[in-house]
Amino acid sequence: MFTPLELFIGQRYTHSRRRNRFISFISFASMLGILLGVMVLITVLSIMNGFEKELRDKILGVVSHVTVSGTNGQLSDWTAKLDGLQAEKHVIGAAPYVQKQVMLTNGNLMRGVVLQGIDPARQSQVSDVNFKMLEGNFSNLKPREYGIVLGVEVAANLGVIPGDKVTVIVPQVQVTPAGILPRLKRFTVVGIYQIGHPEYDGMTGFIELSDASRLFRLGENVGGIRLKLDDMFAAPAIGHDLQTKLGKDFEVVDWSQEHGSFFRAVKTERIVMTLILFLVVCVALFNLVASLMMAVNDKESDIAILRTFGMSGKRIMRIFMIQGSIIGVFGTLVGIGLGVWLSLNIHTVIPFLENTFGFKIFSSDVFYISEIPSDLRWENVMWIGIASLVAAVLATVYPAWRASQIQPAESLRYE
Repeated sequence: MFTPLELFIGQRYTHSRRRNRFISFISFASMLGILLGVMVLITVLSIMNGFEKELRDKILGVVSHVTVSGTNGQLSDWTAKLDGLQAEKHVIGAAPYVQKQVMLTNGNLMRGVVLQGIDPARQSQVSDVNFKMLEGNFSNLKPREYGIVLGVEVAANLGVIPGDKVTVIVPQVQVTPAGILPRLKRFTVVGIYQIGHPEYDGMTGFIELSDASRLFRLGENVGGIRLKLDDMFAAPAIGHDLQTKLGKDFEVVDWSQEHGSFFRAVKTERIVMTLILFLVVCVALFNLVASLMMAVNDKESDIAILRTFGMSGKRIMRIFMIQGSIIGVFGTLVGIGLGVWLSLNIHTVIPFLENTFGFKIFSSDVFYISEIPSDLRWENVMWIGIASLVAAVLATVYPAWRASQIQPAESLRYE
């Protein structure tokens, strides 16, 4: 009458309240655990992906994908080399630079920074720092005017604003009649930028390229050439090819060598967090196993009657696999739906919670990323859903097998 019979009986067992409400409660708890586990797993992974994307945009938006420099820290005849590198495949931008560590002072205030000499006209080809300006502009950096652009934290620590003067102390000495003295040069602050990362906001400054060459006594040389690629993740392979082509007189470094350990740490943390959160789903699956085992014991007489009517052990097994799978599938699908909704609306949910309970999760005074980002990746949703469904089905195998081993004569002896 019912086709298939196993599906009909299995779905009836999932919502039957006639005999044992405790079993129904355990089944509901296991379904709720799967639902919450899948939802939390999707949401947390989306948030971690969002943090990684924010950090990658902040860091890789202002650093070069590949850097070409001389082995002695200087690069001569750099104009011809820049034109040659600009013509390379996958290179979409190139700019010369000079980079040295210096000390900045303003009265009694001092700050060690990495001072970069740049060509303002070319800098936007390899970096987005031009678009992170709070005050002033990189176009204010002009030859022999000795202007300097500082990160917002550097400027705050030195107590300067655009128009103020700072003294640059170069770690090189000069011999004078008064003795050996450090080399000093006064610069005018012409701009302040904010990237959102302490390495750049609090430790970096920019000056004009020719001013930097004179300051560091490089003559017509520069420190190297920065390259921007059409695919940042191809930087290791492209950098290796450039190193082979340029030879041992040049040093080629890509972003993965300078910042790769940081992003590998973020990736490792995401993997570990995924495994930890998937254990929440596994705990719910143990509850599912327990509820099915109790259901098998509770329905032992029913199973015996079905066996006497000629139902095979395999069909009995399918009944309880269907019962457990319905719980797992429903919990997984609802969890996926809630997780996707929460991931897509996290930017409105978090402010609502902060305003309701009167607290700030990531204060801008402490954290450089004050908003909780979310980057939902559908491949993550797919793999989480598949893993949860497969695990839920596998969790039903043993209880269903135990049900198939029940002997009708033993079960009905005292009925």
